[in-house]
Formats: sequence, C-alpha cells, structure tokens
Amino acid sequence: MGRKVLLIEDEPNIIEAIRFLLTREAWEVETHSDGTDAVEVIRAGKPDLVILDVMLPGKSGMDVLRDLREVPELAKLPVLMLTARGQVRDREEAEKAGVSRFMTKPFSNQEVLMAVRDLHAQATQS
Repeated sequence: MGRKVLLIEDEPNIIEAIRFLLTREAWEVETHSDGTDAVEVIRAGKPDLVILDVMLPGKSGMDVLRDLREVPELAKLPVLMLTARGQVRDREEAEKAGVSRFMTKPFSNQEVLMAVRDLHAQATQS
C-alpha cells in the first residue's frame, strides 16, 4: 500500500500546515477544496487516506463522507475528519456516517501525525 493522502480542506493555512507536516514524513499529499465533486476526486485520485474538513463549499464534509461510504470500493477508505465545531452531536453524526477518526481544530502537529500513522497502519493490516 502506498502513502498517498488526499486533503479536502478549504482553509489555505491549514492546507499548507498539513501538507508540510505530511510531506516531511514522506507522504504524497494532494489537495482539493470543494465538497461538490469530492467523491469523484477521491475515486480518481485513489488515495490511501482522506483528511476531510466538515465545513466545505458546495457540499459538507458529512455529506461527502456519507456519499463515500456508499461507493463499494471506497467504503473502507480511512477518513480523518477535521472540524472547528467539536460538539458531541457533530462527532456522533460523523461516527454514524462511518468516519475512521474525528479531530477538532485547533489540533497539534503531533495529533495529526499520530492519527494519520494509526489509520494507515490499521488499513494496511486489514
């Protein structure tokens, strides 16, 4: 299995921070900033892991996640969801939709690295 991440996020400073962090760890990082066609971009890009923001233009990350889980070949793709709104309701909604891991902004670099490493390790074992 490769080490390719698709980061779906619309805040440039977060995109750059995560890209910098993961490329230092030898991850190939591709980015996308719109929820409308995110599932198609995921399908075409064949990432090993998706980092998905909840609040996106066009379509919410929650809707993207639900759509993603309905595509058989993408149903088990690891998804790390990021949100600025850390309410319990958001976390529960994400878990129902099939999220692999949920992280509230602001987060530390170490938190992101640990989550990506853990999700990748779990995916390569199954």
